[in-house]
Amino acid sequence: MTLLHALGFSASLGCFLTFNDLPHLAPDDFDKLRTVIKPRAGEDEWLQIPWQIDLWQARKQAAAEGKPILLWEMDGHPLGCT
Repeated sequence: MTLLHALGFSASLGCFLTFNDLPHLAPDDFDKLRTVIKPRAGEDEWLQIPWQIDLWQARKQAAAEGKPILLWEMDGHPLGCT
């Protein structure tokens, strides 16, 4: 086993042990948790903005309307597992 494999195994084992120490949720707790997490009225107004997912189309539209572009760009794994 190489040093890299040993380090990877150690890190995986550490994550496994950490996640097993987390408290378990009872089924009744999910409704309470959902109430806390779900956005309240007024917290999701950004969803009303007609966001563009195609940068080239956004550039053409911004140029035609004389408006700037807000580029929201993220690097790394989409689930934040970097």
